[in-house]
Amino acid sequence: MPQENSGNFFTELLKFVLIAAAIVFPIRLFVAQPFIVSGASMEPTFFNNQYLIVDELSYRFETPQRGDVVIFRYPRNPKEFFIKRIVGLPGETVSIQGNTVTVTRADGTKVQLDQSYVVNHGNGNAATYTLTDKEYFVMGDNRPESSDSRVWGPLPRENIVGRAFMRLLPVQTFEVFPGAVPSQQ
Repeated sequence: MPQENSGNFFTELLKFVLIAAAIVFPIRLFVAQPFIVSGASMEPTFFNNQYLIVDELSYRFETPQRGDVVIFRYPRNPKEFFIKRIVGLPGETVSIQGNTVTVTRADGTKVQLDQSYVVNHGNGNAATYTLTDKEYFVMGDNRPESSDSRVWGPLPRENIVGRAFMRLLPVQTFEVFPGAVPSQQ
């Protein structure tokens, strides 16, 4: 009898592992993935070694919005992943003058961005960037420490993996949609 029970145990264990894999792998591949923040470019919103869950599903049904914190493949090396905030949307012109960021929408209206989440401005040289209909302009919240669209240019839409959905670790910083700001359309 003991041998029959052990054979049954391993059969049940194998079934459990197969069912768990059938549930977890599709979620991991198409819905959400983990991401660990590396560097100081998004301080004080995100700090080094914070553990995030990336929502990969939403942008299949809706477009990224200004203010969203996105995780994307670095355009100069798609094997690397970056985290930044969307500042400019497709078809817009982004103008930076010192610490002021102004966006000219495709219809010609201008919006001066409220960047209250930015504590450390710096690196505010004057520049203007015009985006095509499939490009985004992204910047880090810690401007002097951020390699972003000001350095390497606009972010192609196809490089965006998803948005920061949940901050899990450290536990005391748990938050859903961390870094979210009111829309500035």
